[in-house]
Amino acid sequence: MSYLVDIVTNLVLSVVILFISRFLWNYLRSPLKSFPGPAATSFTNIWRLQDVFRGRCDITQTALHRKHGPAVRMGPNLLSLSDPNLISQVYNTKSPWLKSDMYNVNDVVVSGVRLSNLFSSQDEKWHSTFTRPVKTLYSMSRVQDVEENMDITVNLFLDKLRERFVSTGKSCEMTDWISFFAWDAMSQATFSQDLGILEAGRDYKGFLGRSNQTLDYFASICQIPLLDMILDKNPIMRVGPPTFVWANIFSLEQLQKRYKEGNPGNKQDFLGKFLEIKEKNPELVNDNTIILWLLSNVLAGSDSTAFTMCAAIYYVLKNPNVHTKLCAELRDANLTLPARWKDIQGLKYLEAVMHETLRIHPGVGLILERVVPKGGLSLPDGRFVPEGVVVGMNPWVINKDEGIFGANTDDFIPERWLQNSDESDEVYQARFSKMKSTEFTFGAGSRACLGRYLSQLESFKLIATLFSTFDMELPSQDHEWKVINSWFVRQEDLPVRLSERKDRAVTV
Repeated sequence: MSYLVDIVTNLVLSVVILFISRFLWNYLRSPLKSFPGPAATSFTNIWRLQDVFRGRCDITQTALHRKHGPAVRMGPNLLSLSDPNLISQVYNTKSPWLKSDMYNVNDVVVSGVRLSNLFSSQDEKWHSTFTRPVKTLYSMSRVQDVEENMDITVNLFLDKLRERFVSTGKSCEMTDWISFFAWDAMSQATFSQDLGILEAGRDYKGFLGRSNQTLDYFASICQIPLLDMILDKNPIMRVGPPTFVWANIFSLEQLQKRYKEGNPGNKQDFLGKFLEIKEKNPELVNDNTIILWLLSNVLAGSDSTAFTMCAAIYYVLKNPNVHTKLCAELRDANLTLPARWKDIQGLKYLEAVMHETLRIHPGVGLILERVVPKGGLSLPDGRFVPEGVVVGMNPWVINKDEGIFGANTDDFIPERWLQNSDESDEVYQARFSKMKSTEFTFGAGSRACLGRYLSQLESFKLIATLFSTFDMELPSQDHEWKVINSWFVRQEDLPVRLSERKDRAVTV
């Protein structure tokens, strides 16, 4: 018995010594010891994993930058930056800096083969090869091709709100129903067929739940990517989040269905456009490439847009003056509903509301990591960051820079995007352009969000339509929602009472 105790004791001591040695090694070799940050970050990445796991690392990182300045150590080899002037260098388009290993966690293993996607790939050449053929489809002029598809889902959404909430007087949990809408709208724009979630009135196949679980896993585990090799990517027994197999299956089913139908009516959804590209470039595009593009739409284009629309509703309803101004502008515009993109172009206050929503509640809430290339990085204050160090910026930190966006950046103030009464046109345009070019909501550089204009089309249209159609209110002005940051920054607890506006515009 004594012999077994000695063995266990020695084993425990060995593990402790191993961990201590690892922490000391991290500290001794860290090139960031001179940069300020939480003490633990000199030794280990466990600190930042725990912070992300708690679900509001954006608050922590904003506070750390306000305390320590534009460069904060977040790990032995991770430096968080908050100087907007560095965006064009760290996220440049001509010589893109390598994505860090954090993105590898989003890879999948199929039949023992590890597969990257457009989000997770570190290979810039590969990424460019597969995005170049479809880039023009996501310009603002081209995404309007699917506006009629979106209108189908908007009308269905309005019908369900009336049926379930307006007629019954029940409160609508907007965080659920906006997500139902966003997933169905993206499917309709991509396949000319929705997922049936709005019709069911619930996440009947568990798509949204699986997405949240996968994001929760990714957000924490990508802080120490080695853990993913032990959990999700180990070849013996996978211990990881639910996979997106359903999305692959659904996309493949829609592709096979379209082949049988022969793209009737020359459909202008994304699948139809992808097939046209394949027909013109058979040497480059095959069915696997199309599935890759379809998955980017379905999986990346739904959640983040839903969270933007929820944020717009919440902040407008929390600010009565904003609510009054927005509704007045929409009422005066006398929009045909669902709101058409061409009709809401000149609505300055709507535009200001949406810009401010994207600023104060960007969809992504973690540091977008890049590896410093050969030659290192010289910071504006003279400090030097050697090659191999991982640096990055968090949109939630960048979007609160008072030097760019003005005072009180924690507050929702759409007027910051409008011209002041004592401001010349020239001064205003310069200030507006600076804010718009700095806004980091969709990232920057060669890996900026491909679907940003599709997301804007959807969110602007829906917010204009909802506030033109219904009177909406929170349970009380003191009501606070819950926010969870797990890569995408989602929300919970947004109950809204709806009633039909008596002076609403005509619906078509």
